[in-house]
Amino acid sequence: MTTRKVNAIIERASDGGYGVYCPDIEGTALCGYGRTEEEAKSDLLEVLEMNIERFQEINEPLPEGLNGGDIEFEYSYDFSGFFQSYPVFNVSELAKYIGINPSLLRRYKTGEKFASREQRKKIEEGIHALARNLSAVSF
Repeated sequence: MTTRKVNAIIERASDGGYGVYCPDIEGTALCGYGRTEEEAKSDLLEVLEMNIERFQEINEPLPEGLNGGDIEFEYSYDFSGFFQSYPVFNVSELAKYIGINPSLLRRYKTGEKFASREQRKKIEEGIHALARNLSAVSF
């Protein structure tokens, strides 16, 4: 069996913690929570193990999406989760750097508005370009 790569989205919880969920897995609730991003990721792994154990205990086959437990999580962020994980960014200045409206990026950050796939790609490419530029800095 080949390891299945599963998208796990990190988001900011209303209490300031982190949630991680897997929208592509059907047949079971696979999500984690923690006060930190690492705690949420660890909790997600524990929830995966508990789900596998539960299906084994009741002698039911695992949902196909769990791939027999052979899963590798690929983490991505929603906008609020990204900005909570990296608070060093000034949203207005980042928006100007990327070439989008600062007010719009602030709305994405708070969840007041949701970016289209094209807009998400533009923001992601802008952040990657910034990272490349920063990695070239020397003092």
